[in-house]
Order: sequence, then structure tokens, then C-alpha cells
Amino acid sequence: MMNGFEKYVGQVFDGRYKITKILGVGGMAVVFEAFDTKLNRIVALKMLKDEIANDSQSVKRFINESKAVSMLSHPNIVSIYDVSVKDNLKYIVMERVDGITLKSYMTQKGVLSLSETISFAEQILRALEHAHSKGIIHRDIKPQNIMLLKNGRIKVTDFGIAKLPNAETVTMTDKAIGTVFYISPEQASGKAIDQRSDLYSLGVLMYEMTTGKLPFDAESPVSVALMQVNATPKPPREIMPNIPLGIEQIIMLAMEKQPERRFQNAPQMLRHLLQIKNNPTYVFKTKSRDGRLTVGDNDSSKGSSKAQKKPSVKGGRSMFPVILGVTLAFLLVVGISVGVVIDRFKDSQEMTASQTVKVPDLMGQIVTDDLNKELVKQGFKITVTYDDSQPEIEVNTVLKQSPVAGTERKIIPGQQYCDINLTLSRGKDAKVLPDLTVKDYREVEIKLTEMGLKFVEEFEENDNIPVGYVIRTMPMAGEKVNAGETVTLYISKGTDVKYIQVPNFVGLTEAQAKAQLVQYNLALGEITYEQSSKPKGTVIEQSREAYESVPEKTTKIDLVISSGQ
Repeated sequence: MMNGFEKYVGQVFDGRYKITKILGVGGMAVVFEAFDTKLNRIVALKMLKDEIANDSQSVKRFINESKAVSMLSHPNIVSIYDVSVKDNLKYIVMERVDGITLKSYMTQKGVLSLSETISFAEQILRALEHAHSKGIIHRDIKPQNIMLLKNGRIKVTDFGIAKLPNAETVTMTDKAIGTVFYISPEQASGKAIDQRSDLYSLGVLMYEMTTGKLPFDAESPVSVALMQVNATPKPPREIMPNIPLGIEQIIMLAMEKQPERRFQNAPQMLRHLLQIKNNPTYVFKTKSRDGRLTVGDNDSSKGSSKAQKKPSVKGGRSMFPVILGVTLAFLLVVGISVGVVIDRFKDSQEMTASQTVKVPDLMGQIVTDDLNKELVKQGFKITVTYDDSQPEIEVNTVLKQSPVAGTERKIIPGQQYCDINLTLSRGKDAKVLPDLTVKDYREVEIKLTEMGLKFVEEFEENDNIPVGYVIRTMPMAGEKVNAGETVTLYISKGTDVKYIQVPNFVGLTEAQAKAQLVQYNLALGEITYEQSSKPKGTVIEQSREAYESVPEKTTKIDLVISSGQ
């Protein structure tokens, strides 16, 4: 299928973008790797296929994507650099993302770990939070549209059918509706959509990540769409019992059929997810009789009461309420005496086993290890998040707490704890965590120690990162950290990493050296220019010695170029 597009390899588009190879072919477009000769960087160039370049709907979707992403600037969203919609050539130039789709990763690995699921979902939510703040609804969140980089970072792509603010949206044709396995009930039934539709799709994706299965599957897309509208998914823990209950609660709330019953926005869902990230055993307290998490449960957000209010139940033709009422009345008469005995027994047990604790006032206090230990002794367990907005306040000072001081909770000493969520100040001395990926973990640990940070090690298999090198960190590069915080290092155990001999770049022109880097599957590092008697524009030094054996794909080569005398 790619053979028809090989003719473009070697061509230069608009006198600037030299096509180097084909990266992939989709239903509407072909994606090339190209070299931007103006800015000396490798980019991805997404070009509409010839056969649909004159289709107005396809072109509109293509332009829609460029408009959507050009409004956005976020580390978890692919960046667009340039757009061309000339009659004979229609393409988008975007950042070259070196990774695989989340779909490919899930196909290879199957069920994902809890830490991976939370990390990926957290990054997708941060991308959606940014997009939604600009009035953009993605409408096609699915693993095929999520890129996973080598360092664990997520990039959301393909805003081709996104709903833009104050603009005509692309008609939802069969090709543009997105995969029915992930669309929300309102999308499937042609109703109005909003940001909560993206959250439903993410809920489906989290379901698949944690169970290895889709919540709804059938022989035809129409059948799946109908199931999205009418069917109730099997709870994830019935498939994978080791899934934390808190994660199941989040997934099922995101996948509520009625948008009013879901998370109302990405920040609200993110707060719940971070609660599980900080404490995987956390279980959200619920108000509903069936134990389901509902909007507003354990949520400190101050959303409008209108958004959080459950829809009123209207009268219907179903006989189910009548049958249920008769059944309950019968059970009530038969079981009332047994119920009284059980209730009295439970009450007596609770009186002897539980005790009431009162939440202390922690506002303004500085959280230390000693304070944390004392709170645990008293029956409290704290989880913390950090706030950068008040650097003048001393680090680790409590800015917010939930529940508020004086709140009473019942716990069983030694078995249960009352959870307290604290927001702490980062202070003025917070440091930005550098990029520590694809570095020897021993060097990284020395660096972290010098920064006053603690670390823990997690080892994972990885096809691309050499044994003993860091795959990713948590927190990620660019995030702020305080002295004493713990950084999790995800270190490669390797599998089948390929090694290659570094070519001799000295004497080559800069363009020739870059072409060889691509040919040998090596990464371009820093380029510096120095005065030299060597011909201007030729390589005079390289950071790795010629013929040295190094891992391909992950090894960066720095080049020093002669600027002449």
C-alpha cells in the first residue's frame, strides 16, 4: 500500500520540507518524515491522499485539525508547525513524535499496570483540560489517537473531527464519527455533545487498559453503538478482581449514560484519579444505595449546583418500579424480624469495635515526617498535592485541607483510617526536575541525591531502552519538586536492544551527517559551531567516537560544525 507514495521520498515540498521516508498510511492521509531545511529539524508531514484531496468533506476535516491544534499549546498535545492547502498539495507539518500508538502498546502488552493506567489517563486528562479550556472538544479519544513516547509521555493527536468554538463543525460521517467502541451515548445517538463526551471515551479507554477488554463488543458497528446508548458495562473488577475499587468507581462514573451523572469536567476527574495515584487503596465514599460513585461524592470542586444536580426521574411506561415495589414489600414483611436482630447485632459490634475521631485543624502547619507519623497514630492518613501559586509561603505549609477541621468520622483503630487531603505550598526553592530519561540509572541517582531528592526504583521490560537506563520518571521532566520528595525511576530491564557502530561523521557536511544519523537510526543531539581551518559547514567533532558500539534509536550524537576562519 505504501508503494504508491514512495514517489514523494526525496522530493522537497514548498522549497523547504525534504521527504525522507514514509512513517505510516491511514484512511485519509499518509504521514512522512521530513527534514525542515529552514529550521534544521526533523518533522512529521501529514498529507491528504491524492484520491480524496478534492473531497470537500475530507479537506474540511483536514483544515479543522490544523485549526484545532494551532489553538493549543500543551506538552501532551502534538504541536503543529505549518499548514498548506494548495490545490495540488494539502499537508500539515507537525512535531515528529518518536513513539508508537497506545493501541499498539496495548496490543503488545495486554492488560496495563495500575501505574501505567493512571499515568496515561492523567496525561490525557491534562491534555483534555487544556483543549476544553479553549472550547475544543476532541470527539475521537481512542488509543489509536494517542501516541506513547519512549519516556512515557503521552501525546494526543488527530483533532480532525474536533468541535471548535464558534465554528462550523465537521459532519459526523461514517469515517469521521470515530471508532464506535469509544464514542459516548450522545455521539452514538446524534445528540449534542460537550466536554463530558470526551470523558466518557476516556472512561472506555481506561476500562480497556485495566481489563484488556472493551466494555461493549458486537459483530456490527451499529450493534456496538446501540450498546453504548442502552447497555450497562460489566464492572471491571468482575473481569480483573485485582483492580482497585477506586479505579473501578472512576471508570464507571466516567461511563455513565447521562452526561449529568458523569464527571462534569476534566479537572474533577483528574482530582479523583490523583487521589488513587497517591493512595491506590483509597475507596470513594458514595451516597447512592447501589454503592456507585456519583457526581459530587468526595469531590472538593465548587462546580455549579446545576451541573452537579441529578436529573429528575420522570414517569414512564416500564412495569419495573411496580414489580420492584411488590417484591420489596414482600421481603419487608418476611424479613423484618430478622432485620431487627441483624441491625442490633451490627450496632453492638460497631459500638465495641469503632471509635469516633475528629479531624484536626492543620491549616498553616508545616507537614513533616514527625507530624505525619503522629497523625497515623491518631487514625489519620494524609495525601498531598502541591500549589505553586504562593511561593512566598514556606514550603510544605498547609494551604487547604479536606475534610475541614472538626469533621467527625468513625474508624476501627488499626484497621481503618480517616483520609485527609492536603494542599501544600511548594515554596520559593522548588526545583524543576530535569529530563533524566535514557541515562544510566546510577548517574541519575547521584544527580537526584545532589538535588536533595529521594528515589525509588521500578524495573520494566523495554524493547528500545538499554538495560539499566531510565525509561521515564514520576514526576515527569519539567515538573517542580521540593527537597526531600521522592522520584520514581522506571528502569529498563531490556529485552532485545539492538546495537550499532557509530559512523565517522568528521569531514561530512552538516546535511550529510544528518542524513547518516537517520540512516543509522541514531538521534541528533546538540549542534554547535566553532571557528576552524576546516571547510565551513563540515563536521569537525562528534560526541561519540567513530565505530563505537551504541544502542540504536536512543543514542544521541552531538556535532561540532566548522564556521570557517
